[in-house]
Parts: sequence; C-alpha cells; structure tokens
Amino acid sequence: MSQLPTDLDDKTHIVLHGSKGAMHIALVDAYSWTLGRGSENDIPLSDKCASRNHAMFQTVGESSYFLIDLGSRNGSFVNGRRVTIPVSLKNGDRITLGETNLEFYCPEIITSPDNITSRNEENTDAAATAMLHKRQLITVLVVDIRDFTKLTQQMDEHILSEAIGTWFRLAGEIIDRHGSWVDKYIGDAVMTVWIHEMAKGSDTVATQDMLKVYRALHELYEMSNQLNQQFNFPFQLRVGAGVNTGYAMVGQMGTSEHPDYTALGDTVNAAFRLESSTKQLGLDVAIGSATYGNTPYAAVLLPLKQYSVDLKGYNAPTITYAGTFKELGTYIEKLDAD
Repeated sequence: MSQLPTDLDDKTHIVLHGSKGAMHIALVDAYSWTLGRGSENDIPLSDKCASRNHAMFQTVGESSYFLIDLGSRNGSFVNGRRVTIPVSLKNGDRITLGETNLEFYCPEIITSPDNITSRNEENTDAAATAMLHKRQLITVLVVDIRDFTKLTQQMDEHILSEAIGTWFRLAGEIIDRHGSWVDKYIGDAVMTVWIHEMAKGSDTVATQDMLKVYRALHELYEMSNQLNQQFNFPFQLRVGAGVNTGYAMVGQMGTSEHPDYTALGDTVNAAFRLESSTKQLGLDVAIGSATYGNTPYAAVLLPLKQYSVDLKGYNAPTITYAGTFKELGTYIEKLDAD
C-alpha cells in the first residue's frame, strides 16, 4: 500500500485513517481492491478487529463503485449502516471496517463542452482510456438469493452480514474461475456475462464456452447449499437463476492494460426476466431459447421442460426451458461421463 501525497481531487480514492496518520490511496488501474488484515490484500489493514479478508471495493461499469463485505466477523459499515449486500458508494461516504475508518471520494464528472474538448485533447491515445462498443454474442447469467427480505427479518444482523458476505465472496471466486466476472450487483442478485469469440462464418457458441456457464451456475448452487451447513439460517438458503444468450452491445471501459466490460440490450433484460419467471414456475433455473439451442446435446441430455411464460415488458409469450438444479447437475454428470 503506497501513500500518495499528491493531489487526488481528479481521481477516485479513499482516505484511510490509521495509527500513522491518513493514507490517501487511489482506486485506479484495476477493477477491484481487497482490504483485510492479511498481507495478501491489495490494501492491508493494521487492525486486530479486521478479518483476514474483510471487504472489497469493486468497479462496475464505467464509474460505479461498490463496497462488498467478504463475510467479515465484525462487519463493514457505510455511513453507520452495516453492509449485508453490495452497496453502491457515493462521494464522501464514510466506511468502517473493524476499527478502521475510511472515506470514499469519487470526483463528479463534468460534461460541459469545454471540459469534453480538453479531455479529448489530453487523451490522444484512444487505447489509454477508451470506451469501445461492439456487437457481440454473449451469455448472461443472473443469480438471485431467494427470500432475502425474510432473511433480514428473521436473522441476527451480525450473522446475516457474515453469511451473505461469504456468499458474495465465494460467488465472485466461482465466476472468476469459470472465465467471467461480476458485471452488476442488483440488491441480492449478481449478473455475469460470458463473451463468446465466434469462429469465422459461425453463429454457434463453442461447447466449452457454454459449459463454463452451466458449471459456474451449478457450483453457485452447491456453494449455497454448503453455506446452509455453515450458518444457522431460519430456513434453507436458496438461489434462482436466469440464463440468456444473444447479441448485445458490449462496452470496454478502463485502460488497455486493465479492461472492464459491460453489456447492454434486450439479451441482458431478458435474463433478468427469465430469473423472475422461475418464481412463477416454482423452479430453479430458466434459460432462453438461444441458450438452449447452443447447449451441447440439449435435446438428449438436458432434462429441462419447455414452457411459455409472460415476461414483464414483452408483448408476446416467451419460450423458455426450465427445471431444477438437480436436473442441471444430472446433465453435467452425463457430460463428464462421456
């Protein structure tokens, strides 16, 4: 961790108050920064009340920053309120991790014509701070923690914070292991995107690309089940998921050395709607028709049934294939056996 005595007014940064005074730390040139007592963290904390892996700052999209508690024992607080799900940060927010106090600063983006002109002149190397949009084939996975509001009403705040923080930490690790990243946090849900590199003249997703999605989803389900053994929930912790494949505009933000991506369009919206449809169907997973069509041996090995569902915001019924996590696990086992 380096002390930055220079002026950081034009950069997103934190001010960390420790025994040696205030440390000014820029949050640039990366998409996440871990904080904790362990020396392996990006920002180590000299605090006996901090957990070894306590919390994480993460950028989502072009300029949104989130604080994510990683299942810490003593909790993470923003403006005095304990964090249970990822919290979007605002300029001037006060953060407490253990006995460590921080302030978060994110300069306001001024978009006057003069400012735009001057910034364009400064950034002559387009690769340095580019935001590139390209139409690409993607698969979007949305995973939601079921009955989260009931959990908040029935669980001790300290235990809930540790449990849900652990879920988000492990979810991030699983998604990263399968070649993607958390694109958005929306309350108690995460959105993940896989960008498919298409062979010339082909419109079909490679088998291994699609299997990464299914394996990640099934591991998220298994991880959630394991947390039921670790924490004393008032009822079974459950998740639901929507998966959709299609073309979308994908934007690359950040520097060329540390790219970050996000996706926009109907493919993304439908993934959220499909996840919501599982509650109507009383099932765990719903996938779009294009996802089903790109799933290896779907008609033979994937035991999901076809349904016609009314998705919010869509004029006509939508075909989806839905089922349980157990059925998804059976599909993966059959593939592994071949």
